[in-house]
Amino acid sequence: MKVSQSFLCAASLAGISVCFSTTASATYCVGINAVRPQCKTQESAYYRDVFFLGGQYIPSGTSFIMSDQLYVEKLTPLNGVDKPYPLVFISAGIPSGSVWLNTPDNRKGWATYFLDQGYQVYIIDITANGRSGQEDLSKYPLRIGSTVSIHEDGFTAPEIVNPFPQSQGHNQWPGNGTKGDPIFDAFFAATVPLTSNKTALELSMRAGGCYLLGLIGESYLIAHSNGASYSALMSDECPDLVRATLNLEPGNIPFQSLIGNSTTPAVGRTTARPWGLTETPLTYDPPVTNVTTDLVTVEVGVDTPALRSCFIQSNTTGGGIHTLPQIAKVPYVMFTASASPHITYDHCFISYLSQAGVTDVTWIKFGDLGLEGNGHFFFLEVNNMELVKVVEAEIEKRS
Repeated sequence: MKVSQSFLCAASLAGISVCFSTTASATYCVGINAVRPQCKTQESAYYRDVFFLGGQYIPSGTSFIMSDQLYVEKLTPLNGVDKPYPLVFISAGIPSGSVWLNTPDNRKGWATYFLDQGYQVYIIDITANGRSGQEDLSKYPLRIGSTVSIHEDGFTAPEIVNPFPQSQGHNQWPGNGTKGDPIFDAFFAATVPLTSNKTALELSMRAGGCYLLGLIGESYLIAHSNGASYSALMSDECPDLVRATLNLEPGNIPFQSLIGNSTTPAVGRTTARPWGLTETPLTYDPPVTNVTTDLVTVEVGVDTPALRSCFIQSNTTGGGIHTLPQIAKVPYVMFTASASPHITYDHCFISYLSQAGVTDVTWIKFGDLGLEGNGHFFFLEVNNMELVKVVEAEIEKRS
């Protein structure tokens, strides 16, 4: 659609005339184009406070640096808070916590939606990611956060490589989901490095997350992908401060890692998270003293592209089944999209948690509610405002 626009021109120092549009249109202000001053924001008005919480001084040469602090944004509705419990948003780190604010095509994000409903909202950047911490590279060596192939095949356009049958239903991403598409480019540009030291990261997130909750009180944790590792750690460390965890396609698949959804064992599937949901210790009963000998796993199910096999505890070795008494104190809610790789393996969480004595578990598959076509980053997709209402309903019934 051709849009009539007026322009304001001025001479630059080099004598070149530079012109700016003084009007805006729906097409003119899509995605990163909305950075232009003429474009009206899609966000709601709110108050914003910024904090760096926790952290410790550590030696650096002849002086010190601060390490392990969490960047926290406190967002408060302009008209005040009228919900009893805050929401804490935790991303996987690719992108950082900014992913909750708006979508790559500049529509309203989930943080704004919940502000509109009267919630107190907190957004964090995980340790050594985004704006959290001054990275001590000896403690937090950095690695790439993702690649174009990982993004396209697993997040924005799985239907092209077709690694699992359900991928053919993916149709909710705002754009074609590939490199060169302006919406994909805006999304991928937000990718930031992660640390390869998962042990230090998890220990820091356990401490820093519970420190935050100790200051703000009992809260709901909304965690996406590998962010669910950190909601699990906080549930284990300070369950009385966690109202419930809302896990959006949790990436901490018990005892394994799956990337690309290949059914070839040597491709995309590796052993991971020896403690089940985490790389670092969780509170088990009976206590786990040697994770290698106490948490022995067994593969269950036939591994197919449409339904992956799972790893759970073996009940014949390792001294019997070990339960998770701390995590069991916290309601666990999981959301899975119909055309994401997670639809093929999120059932593994149900098997693992049930075996470990976690009984307050709710699994919501959006496809069962008639909400079809979504991928792994469904909270950024075209129908994100329909999906968020499902999540809100789970929060409301527990408040």
